Amino acid sequence: MASLFSPFRSTYRYLQRQAHENPVIFYSCVIGAIGPVLAIGVPPIRRHFGYVEPPPLPTGYPLPNRARRPVQGYDDE
Repeated sequence: MASLFSPFRSTYRYLQRQAHENPVIFYSCVIGAIGPVLAIGVPPIRRHFGYVEPPPLPTGYPLPNRARRPVQGYDDE
């Protein structure tokens, strides 16, 4: 049974050594691995606690419902 968990034990030892010898690289990888998990897990949790998404931003400028007058007085002729 001990040989079944041997690869995990050696991986754990390797990670411990890397955390001690190269902490910046190790913790950068840890934070990078947590990012996608949070991107998938956080939105359902937010909705569960009552967060309502804001309405989408308008992508265009509304035009008025009237006839458009030609511009005069700016030397357009």
